[in-house]
Amino acid sequence: MNNIRNVAIIAHVDHGKTTLVDALLHQSSTNVGKDNIGRICIMDSNELERERGITIFSKNASVQWNDTKINIIDTPGHADFGGEVERVLNMADGCLLLVDAKEGPMPQTRFVLKKALELGHKIIVVINKIDKPHARPDFALDKTFDLFVELGASDEALDFPVIYASAKLGLADEEPDLSKMKDITPIFETILRYIPSPQGDSNAPLQMLVANISGDTFKGRIGIGRVYNGTLKVGQEIAHINRLGQMAKYRLVSLMTFCGLERVEAKEVAAGDIAAISGVPNLTIGETIADAENPKALPVLNIEEPTVKMTFTINDSPFAGKEGQFTTSRQIQERLQKELENDMALKVTDAEGGGWIVSGRGELHLSILIERMRREGFELQVSRPKVIEKEIDGKRMTPYERVFVEVPEAHSGIVIQKLGSRKGELKDMKTVDGITYLEFLIPTRGLFGYRSEFLTDTRGLGIINTNFAEYLPDPGNWREREQGSLVAHETGTTNLYGMINVQDRGVFFIGPAIKVYEGQVVGQNARSGDIRVNVCKAKELSNMRSKGDGSAEHFNAPKTMDLEDALEYIGDDELVEVTPENVRIRKIYLDEITAKRMARANR
Repeated sequence: MNNIRNVAIIAHVDHGKTTLVDALLHQSSTNVGKDNIGRICIMDSNELERERGITIFSKNASVQWNDTKINIIDTPGHADFGGEVERVLNMADGCLLLVDAKEGPMPQTRFVLKKALELGHKIIVVINKIDKPHARPDFALDKTFDLFVELGASDEALDFPVIYASAKLGLADEEPDLSKMKDITPIFETILRYIPSPQGDSNAPLQMLVANISGDTFKGRIGIGRVYNGTLKVGQEIAHINRLGQMAKYRLVSLMTFCGLERVEAKEVAAGDIAAISGVPNLTIGETIADAENPKALPVLNIEEPTVKMTFTINDSPFAGKEGQFTTSRQIQERLQKELENDMALKVTDAEGGGWIVSGRGELHLSILIERMRREGFELQVSRPKVIEKEIDGKRMTPYERVFVEVPEAHSGIVIQKLGSRKGELKDMKTVDGITYLEFLIPTRGLFGYRSEFLTDTRGLGIINTNFAEYLPDPGNWREREQGSLVAHETGTTNLYGMINVQDRGVFFIGPAIKVYEGQVVGQNARSGDIRVNVCKAKELSNMRSKGDGSAEHFNAPKTMDLEDALEYIGDDELVEVTPENVRIRKIYLDEITAKRMARANR
C-alpha cells in the first residue's frame, strides 16, 4: 500500500481538471490508446462532454510514477453533478484542488472543498492557468485560504501545499514564474510527499465500497470501488450487502484494476487499490462487497436531496412513433431505472395519471438525462421543471440558490433589476477594474428561464454561477410568464405566405416547410395570452396573378430553440416533445376548445 496513492481532482467547472489529467497522463508516459493520441481532454470520453466542454461523469485512470501507482479520479465541476463528486471522493485519500489564477475560488469550489474536508482528505492547492492574461495567483491563493477558514478547516488542513501550474502547457512549479517551469513533475512529487498512502489491512476480512457502476456486453454489470480491507481474488466467493443490510453470496467472474485509461485483468487486488469487479447482478452504488465468511458492511453513501423535478410521459402527439426507436412506457421506465443504478442524485417515482416524476439536482442535471435519452433513440414528453418543496416545522419551504454574477459594470443594473423581480436578494456587490461582482440569494424557482435572458441582457459578456444554499420560506406572489405563445391553428406544413402574414404577432421558433400539428407552439406571442395562428395558409391561385407574386416580402429569421431553451420557455400548460430528430413545444390540450375549458376549470 505504500506504493499506491488515491487522488481526486476537484474544482469549479472550467478550471482545468481534465486538461491537468491530460498532462499527467502524457508526461508519465502512460499508454492512452491509439484512439486518444493527440486528442485533448482525453477523460471527456462522452459525446455530450466533448460538445459542451464540461465533465459530466466521474472517471478513473492510473499512472505509474517511479515505483508508485497513482489512481486518479476526475470529477465533474458543475453543481448539478455534485452527486458524482460526493460518492467518488470516498475512493480517494487526498485531493488536488484546482483554482483559476484569474477568477479565484468559485461557488462549486466551495462545495467540493467542503465535502473533501468533511472526509478529512489532505488537500493540495493547484493555482492553475497562470499563463492567462491578467492572471493574479496571489489573489487566488489569498481567497482560497479565506475559503478554507470559512469552511472551518483545521490547522493541519490550513497548512496546505501550493503548486502553480499551466495545465494547458503541461508546466508546474512551487513558484508562480512561468519562465522557470520545465514540466509537470512538481505535481507528482507533491502528491507523493503529501498525499498519504491508503490505510487498510490486506490480511483482514474483505471490505470494498462500490462508488461507480458501468456495463459490459460480455461481463455484465461492473462495480468500481476501493478495497478498504482484505484482498480480492479472481473466482473467490464474496458477500454482497445491499443498502437494506440484506446479504447474498456470489462468485467473482472477473477482477480488474486500472492501468492508464483501461481496465486490465488482475489476479488479485489488495487493500488500498481501486478495483472493478463483475459477477454480482444486482450491485448498486454505495453497497459493500465483503468477506463471505465474515461479512461486515461499510457505511452506506449518503447523497444530498434533489431540488428540481419534472414529469416524464410517453409521447402522445400526432407525430408520435414516427421519429424514435423506443416509444413505449415500458421502454422509458426501463431506461429510467437503469439511470438510477448509475446516478444516486436522481429519483424516479410514478406520477398520478401516468408517467414518472423525475427529480434531480438542477435543470442541467435533468436536461442532460433527456438529451442522452433522445440520442439513444427515445421519444418522450417532459413537463415544465418545478422545485421540490419541503414542510419544515409546519411551514412550506422552498430551495434557495446562492447566485454569483460577474458582469461588465454597464450591464450590472439590468441584472440587479431582473434578479430583484425574481425575488432575489442582493447580498454583496463590488466593482473591480470595470467588472461588477454580485452575490444574490434567490429561490431556485426564480432562476427558471433566466439564463437565456441573462446572456441577452449582458450581450454574452456575463458569467453566472449558482450553488444550492438552503431551504427557506416561499416568498409567494410569483408572476407567471408575461408573454403567451403562438399556437398552430391546424395540422399541415408551414408556408412562407402564411408565416409572413402573422410574423408581426411575435417571434417564430420554426421556419417555412416544416410539418406542424394543431396545438403545437410555433413561436412566442409579443403580448400576454396565447393566440392561434394559421402558419400553413397558402396563397391561392387566381386569374389575376401567379401564385408566386409577392413572395419577396421579408421574413424574420426564426429563433432556434434547443432542448434547454425549450425547457426554460414552457409554461404549466405546455410540454416539450423530445425525439431523436426534433424538439417541439406543444400545448397539453391540443384542441383550442378543450384547452379553454380546462383553463377555466383550473382557475
